[in-house]
Amino acid sequence: MGGGMEAHKNRWIEDWSSARENLELNFRWTRRNLALVGIFGVAVPILVYKGIVKEFHMQDEDAGRPYRKFWMA
Repeated sequence: MGGGMEAHKNRWIEDWSSARENLELNFRWTRRNLALVGIFGVAVPILVYKGIVKEFHMQDEDAGRPYRKFWMA
């Protein structure tokens, strides 16, 4: 019933999907990768956390109560 409807393979899509499937075998640590992990894996989360804690402490100060205790603060 649905004969003759084969999909035409796109070479670039096939190459990309093959590279994605084998990423863990082809990945290499470079200075750039280490810098990206340091920035987005460590620095950004710490800065976001510090900003959130600061906001809560500002609310506590405005309400006239002692600062709430947080794990890293």
